[in-house]
Amino acid sequence: MSPTGNTEKAGEVDRVYRLLKSWILEARLKPGEFVSEVEMARQCETSRTPVREAFNLLSQEKWIQRIRHRGYLVPAISIREIVETYEYRKLLEGFTAEKTAHSASPEEIEKLAAIVAVEMDPNPDPQQFLEANDAFHLELARLARNQRVLDQLQLVLEYVHRLDVLSTLRDRQLVPHGEIIRALRDRKPDEARAAMAAHVDVARDRMLKLFGS
Repeated sequence: MSPTGNTEKAGEVDRVYRLLKSWILEARLKPGEFVSEVEMARQCETSRTPVREAFNLLSQEKWIQRIRHRGYLVPAISIREIVETYEYRKLLEGFTAEKTAHSASPEEIEKLAAIVAVEMDPNPDPQQFLEANDAFHLELARLARNQRVLDQLQLVLEYVHRLDVLSTLRDRQLVPHGEIIRALRDRKPDEARAAMAAHVDVARDRMLKLFGS
């Protein structure tokens, strides 16, 4: 195959991979659902080959599981994964909150506050809240100015986003960020870390209640 052909093939695999992953994250493909190469090729408007390669990538990242003689399964949410994910998240985001309280400019902190201003609505739209929530946590991580932490947190927040989407299908309760913003504005790093830890704990307990029942 020519270099151009290889590039086109890689581009199609990447497109299908991103599309399928987005369907998992947004719960279009739900936990416990089997997916087939044939059906996904039809929905992605492509051949089976890029779907097969995308499945391999998603399997390596544990977004799907290969079940012998049955195909691929979108795995169920496990309690252990929730506990471990939020434990790791608390470590990472405790650091980003503390670091941002130290070093962010007043303008940067107000930008964070503006991102989650949707919380002031007594009946916020869940989709808008989820988008604001994702943007807030990623921007906070960027303001910590540590690329390794940002890279790791992006992976964690992908998993958390999937939980958030699935949870809003069952329970429209939301977890606000007011105490974190207050500690950042007051330039109190220890309080910022503690506020973030409390925020993550509340989110974790909500997920355990929803998915452990």
